Amino acid sequence: MAFLSLRAAALAALSLLGPAAADFRVKFDVETTRGPSSFTVLVHEDWAPIGAAHFKELVQAKFYDDTRFFRVIPTFMVQFGLSGDPKISTEWRSKTIQDEPVKVSNKPGYMTFAKTGAPNSRTSQLFINYVDNGRLDGMGFSPFAEVEGDGMSVVKQIFNCGESPNQGQIQSEGNSYLDRSFAKLSKIIKASVVESSEEL
Repeated sequence: MAFLSLRAAALAALSLLGPAAADFRVKFDVETTRGPSSFTVLVHEDWAPIGAAHFKELVQAKFYDDTRFFRVIPTFMVQFGLSGDPKISTEWRSKTIQDEPVKVSNKPGYMTFAKTGAPNSRTSQLFINYVDNGRLDGMGFSPFAEVEGDGMSVVKQIFNCGESPNQGQIQSEGNSYLDRSFAKLSKIIKASVVESSEEL
C-alpha cells in the first residue's frame, strides 16, 4: 500500500511539471480581421499519436504556410488545411492516416483532423473547436492538440466566411481561386514547431 501511495504521489508530481517529453508546440503566425497576430497549440502525443506525428510532418514540410481558413462556423468550429498550391494538395491527398481511438473529447480550443465518413480518411485538413463538440467523439474525431493561453481570442478573430468557399476548387486552383473570390479570408502566414529554447 505504501508503494502505491508513493507511486501515486510521484505521478501527481510529474503531472505538475507540464507537457510530456514527446509533446511539442506549434506556433501559427496568422492574419485575421484584426491584422497580424499569432497563437500556439500544444500537441499531446498521447492523445492521438498517429495524428500528432502526421501534423508534425506537415508543419515541418511547411504545408500550412500561406494557406487560408476556408470554413468558419462560429457555433461549431473553424477549418483549414488545404494547400494554396494545387500540386501540393494532390501530393498530400493520398497520404491518409489510420483512425485511432478518441481519448479526449472535442472541447472548445481543441484541435482535430477533419475526415470523411470513410475509414482512415484523415489527410491534412484540421479544425479547431469553437464550442463543446462532444457529439463528434462518437464519430471518431480524435483531438490531438489544444490552443494555449489566450490563443482562442485570436482564433475567434478569424474572418467568418461561413461555408462559401468550394473545397473542390481550392484543391484544383489553390490560393488563386480564394484570393480572387474570397479576398477577405484570414490566412496562416507560417506554422512552425517551437523549439524548447525559443520564447513563444
